[in-house]
Amino acid sequence: MEKSMNEESEVKGGMWALQQKFDPPMDEEASRLKHMNTESKCSTLLLVRLAFQSLGVVYGDLGTSPLYVFYNTFPKGINDTEDVVGALSLIIYSLTLVPLIKYVFIVCRASDNGQGGTFALYSLLCRHAKISTIPNQHRTDEKLTTYIYTPTHENSFPEKTKKCLEAHALKKNALLVLVLVGTCMVIGDGILTPAISVLSASSGIKVTHPGMDNDFIVVVAVFILIGLFCLQHHGPDKVGWLFAPIVLLWFILIGGIGIYNILKHDKTVLRAFSPLHIYWYFKRRGKDGWTSLGGIMLSITGTEALFADLAHYPLSAIQIAFTTVVFPCLLLAYCGQAAYLMKNKEQVFDAFYHSIPEAIYWPMFVIATLSAIVASQASISATFSIINQACALGCFPRVKVVHTSRKFLGQIYIPDINWALMILCILVTTGFKNQTQIGNAYGKFYCNNLYIRFSLLTGTAVVIVMLVTTFLMILIMLLVWHCNWFLVFIMTFLSLIVECTYFSAVLIKIDQGAWVPLAIAAVFLLIMYVWHYGTVKRYEFEMQNKISMGWILNLGPSLGLVRVPGIGLVYTELASGVPRIFSHFITNLPAIHTVVVFVCVKSLPVYSVPEDERFLVKRIGPKNYHIFRCVARYGYKDQKKDDEFEKKLLDSIFLFVKLESLMDGSSDSDEYSLYEQDVSGLSDKNTFSSVVDILISDDDTVSETGTETETASSHGGGGREEIEFLTRCRDAGVVHILGNTVVKARRDSGCYKKICIDYLYAFLRKICRENSVIFNVPHESLLNVGQVFFV
Repeated sequence: MEKSMNEESEVKGGMWALQQKFDPPMDEEASRLKHMNTESKCSTLLLVRLAFQSLGVVYGDLGTSPLYVFYNTFPKGINDTEDVVGALSLIIYSLTLVPLIKYVFIVCRASDNGQGGTFALYSLLCRHAKISTIPNQHRTDEKLTTYIYTPTHENSFPEKTKKCLEAHALKKNALLVLVLVGTCMVIGDGILTPAISVLSASSGIKVTHPGMDNDFIVVVAVFILIGLFCLQHHGPDKVGWLFAPIVLLWFILIGGIGIYNILKHDKTVLRAFSPLHIYWYFKRRGKDGWTSLGGIMLSITGTEALFADLAHYPLSAIQIAFTTVVFPCLLLAYCGQAAYLMKNKEQVFDAFYHSIPEAIYWPMFVIATLSAIVASQASISATFSIINQACALGCFPRVKVVHTSRKFLGQIYIPDINWALMILCILVTTGFKNQTQIGNAYGKFYCNNLYIRFSLLTGTAVVIVMLVTTFLMILIMLLVWHCNWFLVFIMTFLSLIVECTYFSAVLIKIDQGAWVPLAIAAVFLLIMYVWHYGTVKRYEFEMQNKISMGWILNLGPSLGLVRVPGIGLVYTELASGVPRIFSHFITNLPAIHTVVVFVCVKSLPVYSVPEDERFLVKRIGPKNYHIFRCVARYGYKDQKKDDEFEKKLLDSIFLFVKLESLMDGSSDSDEYSLYEQDVSGLSDKNTFSSVVDILISDDDTVSETGTETETASSHGGGGREEIEFLTRCRDAGVVHILGNTVVKARRDSGCYKKICIDYLYAFLRKICRENSVIFNVPHESLLNVGQVFFV
C-alpha cells in the first residue's frame, strides 16, 4: 500500500506530495463525525395533525379546480349531453393516473428525504452520479449520515447510463437546463394560479348580480391577492392552521353538493367510470374534443405544487389527506356538476355556482372565495421551497430566507420573492384585462373570457413541469431505484402519452395567451442560468489560481509578516488549497493574525447536515504556523444564518486540537506532527526539498509573537498549551476576512460571455444579499479584501 502511494506521488510530482503531507484531505475527520443520525418518526396524532394542515397549504389549488373546469372544457357550449359524460370520464382518469398514481404513490417516493420539487430530484441524481456542473464534490461528503447513496453494479444498464451522463459536459448542462426549466415553470405557476383562483371565486357575484361592473371584480381580486401575500410572513405552519379548516369544509361541501346533484338530476353519469366513454367522446367531437383537453387538464393543476410542497409536510401526511379527503371529494364534485349539466346544459358557464342549492348559495360563495384564496397558497409555498433549493445549489442569487418553524425546517418564507410574486400577479391580473375581448357570439361576459386565458397560462406551465418531472424520474428509477429498464419504459410510456397529449392541446393556443408563462419562465431561467454560469466561472478561476503549499511553507511560521494577536477567519469557496485572496491579503498588508482559519461554507446536494457533522476541521502545515481549515457544510433545507456561527466554528477548532493532542499522546506515529514524518522520500525527487529542510531546521524556532513550539513528544502537553494559546487569541479578537470580488470577462472573451459576466452577473451580484449578512458577521469585525477576477 505504502509502495503504491510512493509510486503515485512520484508520478504526480513533488508538489502533489507536499500538498498531501501538509494539507491532506479530510477523510478521517469526516469518518469521525459520522454517526447514525435519523429523524424521529411522526406519531399517529402528529401525522393526523400534519395531514389536516396539509389541506390548507398543499391541496388548495387542486381542490378549487371544480370552479372552472367544465366551463373551460366547453367554452362554446354543450351540443350533446353525452359529451358531458365523456368529459367527466377524462377528468376521472386524469385525476387517477396523474395526481393519485404517478405523483402521490410514485414521484413523491423519489423525494430527497422528504424534500420535493425538481431541484430535490436533481440533488438526488447528483449524489448518484457526478453530474454537478460545480466541481466541488469530495469523497468526504459521502460520509455524511444524510448522504444516502446506493452504488450501481458494474456493467449494468444503470451504470452505463451513469457513465454516459458523466462523460460529457454538454449532457450535464442539458440536464441542468431541464431542471431549471421545470423550476421556472413552477414559479410561473405561482404567479398565475392566484390570479385565476381568486378571479374564478369572485365571479360568483355575477351570478346573482349580472349587471355588476367587471372592473369591480378585478379590483376586488387585486385586494384579496394583496391580503394573501401579506399573510405569508406567518409561515406555512400558522397559515396551514388558518386555512386548513376552510379547505376541509370546502371539500366536505363540494362532496356533499355532488352527492345531492347526482341523486337529484342524473345518476347515469356514474357510467363515466368506464373508459370507453373517452373513446366515444373523441370520436364524436374530433378536433374540438382534442382542443378541449386544455380545459380537462385544469382538473389536475396543483399536482406539481403538491410534489414541491413535500418540504413542508411528510409524505405520509400528504398521502393520507389525498386518499381520504381530496380524491373522493373531487370525484363527487365533478360527478355532481356533470349530473347537473345533463339537465341544464345551457348553464355550463359558471356551472359550479348554478349547481349549488339556493338555500346554501351565499355561505357556499363565501367558502368558495376563501378556498380560492387558499388555492394560491400551494403554489406560493412551492415557489418558496424551490427558490431556497436553487439558492443552496448555486442556481439563484442569495436572498433572505426566514425559517418560520423550529420543528420543521422546511417551512420557510422568502420576503423578496413574496413581494415579487405579488407584484407580478397583480400585473398579470390587471394586464390581461386590457387584452381581453369583452363578450362574443355566445354572450359570455368579461370574466369568463378572462378565465379561459388564465387557464391557458396555467395549463402550459403545469404540463411542462410534469414533462420535466417525467424525464427526471427516468434517471431516478435507473440510477437511484435500480429498476428494470422495461418497468422504466412502461412508466415513461404511459406518462408521456397522457402529458404529451395535454401539451399538444395547450401548445396550439400560444397566441391566445399561453405565451405568458413561457415569457415569465424565460426571465427566471435567464436569471438562474446567468447566476450559475458566473458562479461556475468564479469557482474555476479560484481553483486554477489557488496558492501552492510550497509558497506558504517557504514564508516560514511568521508568513513573512508580523503576527498580531487574534484569529482571522478567511472565507473562501475552496474546500482544499489556499485561496488567492490570502496571497493578495498578505502581499498588501504588513501583518496577519496569529491564528488563520480558512473557512469554506459549502452547500451539499443533501436536504440537511446534522449539527454535529456540520464542521470539518484540519490543520494546514506545521503546528507552529497555526493555520487551520474549516469546512462548514449545509444542506438546502438548513438555515445558514446562525447567530452562533462564529462560536460553533471556534468550538469545533478547539475540539479538533483536543482530539489531536489525545491522538499524539496515544500513538508513536503522529499523523499531524511535521517533525515525526519521514521526509526522505521527498528529498531526492521533490523540487521543494529545500523547503522541507528549512522547516526541519526551524524545529525549535519561535514565531514573532512568541508562540511556543509544540512537538509531538509532548504527549498532550502541547495540546493544552495550544488550547490556552487559542483562547488568548480568541479573547484578543476575531476578524472575518471576506473577498469583495469583482468578476469580469477577459478581453479576448466573446460577446455572449461579456454580456453574461460584465452586465447580467454583475447586476445580480449587486442586488443579492452579501455573505456577511447571511453569516451574521458584525460590521466591526468585518474586513473586505478587494480583488478582480478575469474569467
